[in-house]
Amino acid sequence: MSVDFDAVIIGAGFGGMYMLHRLRQKGFTARVFEAGTGVGGTWYWNRYPGARCDVESVQYSYQFSPELEQEWEWSERYATQPELLRYANHVADRFDLRRDIRFETRVTKATFDEKANLWRVEMEKGDKVAARFVITAMGCLSSPNTPKIPGLEDFKGPTYHTGNWPHEGVDFTGKTVGVIGTGSSAIQSIPIMAGQASHLTVFQRTANYTVPAHNKPLDPAYVRDVKANYREMRRRAKTKPAGIDFTINMASAIETPAAERNREFQARWDYGGLGFMASFSDLLLNDDSNKTAADFVRAKVLEVVKDPKTAEALVPKNIIGCKRLCVDDGYWSTFNRPNVTLVDISDAAIERITPTGLRAKGQDYTFDCLVLATGFDAMTGALLKVDFRGRGGATLKDKWNEGPKTYLGLTVVGFPNLFMITGPGSPSVLTNMLPSIEQHVDFIADCLEALRARGKTMIEAEPQAQEAWVGHVGEVSNITLRSTCSSWYVGANIPGKPRVFMPYIGGLPAYIQACEKVVANGYEGFALA
Repeated sequence: MSVDFDAVIIGAGFGGMYMLHRLRQKGFTARVFEAGTGVGGTWYWNRYPGARCDVESVQYSYQFSPELEQEWEWSERYATQPELLRYANHVADRFDLRRDIRFETRVTKATFDEKANLWRVEMEKGDKVAARFVITAMGCLSSPNTPKIPGLEDFKGPTYHTGNWPHEGVDFTGKTVGVIGTGSSAIQSIPIMAGQASHLTVFQRTANYTVPAHNKPLDPAYVRDVKANYREMRRRAKTKPAGIDFTINMASAIETPAAERNREFQARWDYGGLGFMASFSDLLLNDDSNKTAADFVRAKVLEVVKDPKTAEALVPKNIIGCKRLCVDDGYWSTFNRPNVTLVDISDAAIERITPTGLRAKGQDYTFDCLVLATGFDAMTGALLKVDFRGRGGATLKDKWNEGPKTYLGLTVVGFPNLFMITGPGSPSVLTNMLPSIEQHVDFIADCLEALRARGKTMIEAEPQAQEAWVGHVGEVSNITLRSTCSSWYVGANIPGKPRVFMPYIGGLPAYIQACEKVVANGYEGFALA
């Protein structure tokens, strides 16, 4: 049977758009299927108040086109969701991508036809297409996690999830609002919601570390300098574990005299952003060094928050960096407002949602609106919403019953010609996503070109290569402190999800080197046919 397309791409975020562009460049036919009405992925769906990127905008951007780098003007140090969405739309228009994207089309099933060596892809509305390759570009944080709290459907007022916010926005002026969750999206949105609502009640299970963004409009002189030296900045970034160009202090925190250590922490704090964790080289390798950073941030909470009981509840108790570090704009000071109440539920879960609010720790709380800032089923959630069926009808869900297993975070044994952009087992969420996306897309595009040049039509990971990579991902995760606490990195926020550290923590440079070695050795670890 003939194929409709060389490749079907699922998702029109930054990964899907660049994948389409690269395949076109190489002469392949491709079609993108996108559930939303527009491009942008994460920045299409996440429209909650205060949503913005935690990587500086001049670095959280495509680098495949020098012309795009030069023509686009970022307005702020950390781009807001609306600006990032404008950027995505600009890219779609500039490279004429929309003609090969089908919006409002959700892929529900993809089955590998072993006789024809192709994928049969089915949509929610009943459409079907056949493609030689399927490439998922569905994002790592794109499947909202709605907690299974008793009575959730009983609440009479509107319920919102930060990961699926109404596109028209929400005005909380004069409303009483309850917020469940204090992760990244809550830390960004709570200060803005508090400025609108007549009263805001925040229900916190786990206090999180956050560092100030010190966001500001970009200085034109700074932008000119960046654009004049973009190539060098990108080159430096690729040598850093997170793929972000910031200076890593190679000294040990615990071996540095206290006064000098605190000066370094304060300088990073005053600059703002994720570079705080690069204050010293061993913050995620040595418990004692980590404690010095954690204590520095804890002291900041106590300095800012005036009520001692509230301040103590907001002080994080776990290791700094084992959960995603948040970047904020006035989060802790929000709890000094008279219209904001913090309810600590760390020692007792919410009992139930009621028609007028919720019950926690034996007390009833009432509010007009409920906001679920409860995060995502990360890394695997979106992938497992599609019924992928490989050889012998085996499902991806069954294959990953004990946790995701991949080769390079790109492919899975038993699922030929299926590629995942930033899948589990790749650096993805531990890095600047844009260069990680581009590296994966380039790998996949080059792979398809290599297959064509060799007269091959199928590629599949070999079992021993996948097992070796899974083992390596596990080994390097155990070296650091990141895997020592309950976080979405290990699926701990989803009841019943296997506890496996999902991203590759060895750093972007080591990962790129591993991929390059695979290619140099004739796609080592893959079977080609």
